[in-house]
Amino acid sequence: MIYPNIYLSKVEEITPDFLNERKIKALILDVDNTLIDINKNLSESIIDWTMELRGHGFKLYILSNTNHEEKVKTVADKLGIPYENFAKKPLKSGFLKVQKKLKEKSENIAVIGDQIFTDIIGGNRCNMYTILVDPIDEKDYWYTAWKRPIENAVKKKYLNKKKENR
Repeated sequence: MIYPNIYLSKVEEITPDFLNERKIKALILDVDNTLIDINKNLSESIIDWTMELRGHGFKLYILSNTNHEEKVKTVADKLGIPYENFAKKPLKSGFLKVQKKLKEKSENIAVIGDQIFTDIIGGNRCNMYTILVDPIDEKDYWYTAWKRPIENAVKKKYLNKKKENR
């Protein structure tokens, strides 16, 4: 439940081929420290990445826990994709609401985020393919920072388990 299907360093490592091999047709994306840093900077590489995926026919949707709608709306508008904020992840309701809007089966949706206790657990609870990425920025909001040491221990255990299974 707490392990992702795969752990990558950044979203730009997720290619159309990677998604096609896993029969993924849609992505649910986190915002804070997944697409933007703590200063709300959206990099050109993220913009290019989303354009490439959209160009290959993948559906993208932002699902964020933030209650600052304007921040999420700004990112979504720049990327040209829909969004939901105040999602209450890891509760299933936000994920299922987006799944309904995407009109895809859960096994054809990937959830991408930087937090195990929100993005990964929520996606796993909904039987979606989960992709954990490293946070863009070392700085975190206070409500996330306290969880990072626990998440880092889980990541370490996950990586050790992967090595053992090779």
